[in-house]
Amino acid sequence: MILYQLLCHKGHDFEAWFRDSATYDQQVVAGDVACPFCGTSVVTKAPMAPHVTTGGGEGRKRGAAKERAQQVAEKILEAVDGISREVEENCEYVGDEFAEEAKRIHYGESEERGIYGEATDEEAEELDDESIEYVRFPFIRRRDD
Repeated sequence: MILYQLLCHKGHDFEAWFRDSATYDQQVVAGDVACPFCGTSVVTKAPMAPHVTTGGGEGRKRGAAKERAQQVAEKILEAVDGISREVEENCEYVGDEFAEEAKRIHYGESEERGIYGEATDEEAEELDDESIEYVRFPFIRRRDD
């Protein structure tokens, strides 16, 4: 088991246990890891350092490390937000019809263009089976916001 310090895009930090790093990666991509404070599934690992007891300045060092972790997480989330905006501005939202529309495009039954939307794990597996390329991406903003 691995304990990760996590940070959501709204700045809440929290800890969560995972079987291993691969399990963490799978659950985050699937949107299964949510902030216990606000419920968002846009989370990232905060940089962590081993805890070493050295004496008097320990509190300041931990505070500086936490601040640095916050800065790094904010930069990562800004990048995710930028990519989200780029996709929303340049691609067509097809909602829960994503997998079907991706298949139609792949087989030449629909106009080739950039699309985005939602797909279940089962639908994603079908796309994989048919060698249809797609990217799972955690959007910060929801279409219904």
